[in-house]
Amino acid sequence: MRRHRADSGTLSHRIREGQKVSVNHFARSLRLKRLFRHGDERLMVVPLDHSISDGPIAPRGGIDALVGQLVGNGVDAVVLHKGSLRHIETDRFTDMSLIIHLSASTMHAPDPDAKYLVTSVEESVRLGADAVSVHVNIGSEDERQQVVDLGAVAAVCDRWNVPLLAMMYPRGPRISDPRDPGLVVHTASLAADLGADIVKVVYTGTSDEMADVVAACPVPVIVAGGVRMDTEGQVLRFVNDAICGGAAGVAMGRNVFQAPDPGAMARKISRVVHGGDKVHAVPEPRREAVPSGAVQA
Repeated sequence: MRRHRADSGTLSHRIREGQKVSVNHFARSLRLKRLFRHGDERLMVVPLDHSISDGPIAPRGGIDALVGQLVGNGVDAVVLHKGSLRHIETDRFTDMSLIIHLSASTMHAPDPDAKYLVTSVEESVRLGADAVSVHVNIGSEDERQQVVDLGAVAAVCDRWNVPLLAMMYPRGPRISDPRDPGLVVHTASLAADLGADIVKVVYTGTSDEMADVVAACPVPVIVAGGVRMDTEGQVLRFVNDAICGGAAGVAMGRNVFQAPDPGAMARKISRVVHGGDKVHAVPEPRREAVPSGAVQA
């Protein structure tokens, strides 16, 4: 059974329902309509920002070829770093939204959990972004600065009427279980309190636990795909469980761009997210296939 979020009072809900918004929110409403382009309050995002943290993700055909495979396959938005846009054809975004990622770090850093802002909301607007995203690791040694950055970015987003996606991860030396429901609830509500329009969180492990996270957050919650799973069936079951728990959608990176056919994989995930397909006969994934500590997007 798919649960529904209690967000009828939010700007994003009123926009998706076609209700009027004030002229002060016109640009924000336009960008949110582009994000929620299916009109069903659900969102299928493919993050492609891993190239800075982990290295190239599309070494053969390049980033343009990878993004091209996603076009027309049900993807609502992709997340990219600003420099990648120089190498991508503009027509890729005719039917797919652009989210520019403001945060960066590399796996080679003394503290890979530290995140730094490498571009701005203003530059993202100049580059044509429909939204921006910020990564925050709650529990990291650098948590203070990341939380400050999130609040500051939210203020600028409000000034420019740009939707903000907050990618919230429990990650750091004091975090023993990053999928702990209480911890995930805290990260989601923190992001909403600081002004995020959409929050990405790790999956807690069950639909019922996920429902508690969604109920505690006043803005749409989408679930991070995490590490690459063993089979296509596991991916689709994961997505189905997240949606059944009330999530507004998913942000699937590795499980899409590392698939043999990224476009086909994206299409299958999108059909689950947007209600075309329901997963019944796919075996439950082995819990050990997605280690509790491996929660990268």
